[in-house]
Amino acid sequence: MPTPQEAAITAQLDKLIHALHTKDLDHLAQLYTPDVVSFDIDPPLQHVGRPAKLKNWERVFAVFQDLTYELRDLKITAADDLAFAHAFGRLSGTLKNGPTTPGLWVRATFCFRNTTGTWQIAHDQISVPTDIPTGKALTNLEP
Repeated sequence: MPTPQEAAITAQLDKLIHALHTKDLDHLAQLYTPDVVSFDIDPPLQHVGRPAKLKNWERVFAVFQDLTYELRDLKITAADDLAFAHAFGRLSGTLKNGPTTPGLWVRATFCFRNTTGTWQIAHDQISVPTDIPTGKALTNLEP
């Protein structure tokens, strides 16, 4: 049975998924702290602040006609006002130029802060494994 904190964080991640499916930037904005730091899959190495994080999602929405985001194997560790969650995530869908993409599985970590009675994402990190000798991302792995 999940703790109340775990249930609240799961609900926030469900809201994130719904906002991505509907491409709702206003709803997404409510899910992040104003000072969120994101280590996203696209450059630069970090995006600081809610406007920078939302700009990332705007770039995604510009590429996809329809999109799906899913999380698999979600694990949450929560205390009173701090929590983290990790999962495998995949963004897929139909691109605006026509083809459908199955996407790729990434490793996703979310750090949450509860300062106003609502859990918000204060940090997220998306990564893909890398083949060390070649320096190439391994984008064909599945959970």
